Amino acid sequence: MNSEASGTPVFTPPLTSRLPKVGTTIFTVMSALATEHKAVNLGQGFPDFACDPALVDAVTAAMQTGHNQYPPMVGVPVLRQAIAAKIEALHQHRYSADSEITITAGATQAILTIILAIVHPGDEVIVLEPCYDSYVPNIELADGVAVRVPLTPGTFRPDFDKIAAAMTPRTRAIIVNSPHNPSATIWSEADMLSLQDLLAPTNVLLISDEVYEHMVFDGQQHQSAARFPGLAARAFIVSSFGKTYHVTGWKVGYVAAPASLSAEFRKVHQFNVFTVNTPVQYALAAYMADPAPYLDLPAFYQSKRDLFREGLAKTRFKILHTEGSYFQCVDISAVSDLGEADFCQWLTKEIGVAAIPLSAFYGNGFDQRVVRFCFAKQDATLLAALERLQKL
Repeated sequence: MNSEASGTPVFTPPLTSRLPKVGTTIFTVMSALATEHKAVNLGQGFPDFACDPALVDAVTAAMQTGHNQYPPMVGVPVLRQAIAAKIEALHQHRYSADSEITITAGATQAILTIILAIVHPGDEVIVLEPCYDSYVPNIELADGVAVRVPLTPGTFRPDFDKIAAAMTPRTRAIIVNSPHNPSATIWSEADMLSLQDLLAPTNVLLISDEVYEHMVFDGQQHQSAARFPGLAARAFIVSSFGKTYHVTGWKVGYVAAPASLSAEFRKVHQFNVFTVNTPVQYALAAYMADPAPYLDLPAFYQSKRDLFREGLAKTRFKILHTEGSYFQCVDISAVSDLGEADFCQWLTKEIGVAAIPLSAFYGNGFDQRVVRFCFAKQDATLLAALERLQKL
């Protein structure tokens, strides 16, 4: 007899939310709105084109070979070795594949795991706004305190005086993201050297979110934290195969960090994920034998950037500079008097193109009349969006 039939009250016990301020993400909201209004979705950051068929074939081959059981907790050795070799070739820093590289279930899991491993209740973590929306909830889940420091409005350059002023004896870490989501700026060598000098006399750790590392344009070089000895010694470097190889749904990434930091990271990793999809790891290792796919990626995305910007030039948007990532920001001031969020709703419903307001990347909803488009799309998709946007 169930409890209802017996007359015993049935109810779900209440709970106190660990994330009381968190609702549905702006990406989910705008993607749903785009679907409802049959809009071209340039909001959420994912490709609408297929990955290299050879990569899919490599997964199939790994499955057929029998790589279908648990891999080592830290990742299959051949993939960790390939990552170590790539970082050394690109940035001249050698990580131990055994003790300093860990395969993760995407970059978002990697960042949460880092924060849970290093942040104790009351510790402060500096985030530079606008920032990716997982950073602050991750800090709050660790009972840490997010200290928000704005990047310079308009240019989105780091203000090292403001960063220095935000540092206290409670500062445990700072999160840096380059190439940057959402502003599409990159940190220069001078920026990284300034950060290295700022952190040198402290015990502050660096979380370097480098998921767009292979999308840097106009002949510039990605300035990984691995390139700077003073940063590499205190950094967790996060990257994403999903971004690099157009397979965002596979959710596989990695963390490179000194052995002592990796040891603490792995303590948490083994209990919140344990390990990551086995055949995909073997496939990625085999695919990495050819560096061309990631070495050619800047030119691939720069072509899409240029196509999109050429079309945007025929609108009244003010086009902001795009140095890296697959995002393009525009100033809407000459197009509409609406705030960013309302403009994105209007643009989706009335023009048929979805974008993301930059205010969604600020804790206080700071509105500077800028929205973000994603150009990781087929050229046909971009041209269809531009045809609609040129009505503006």
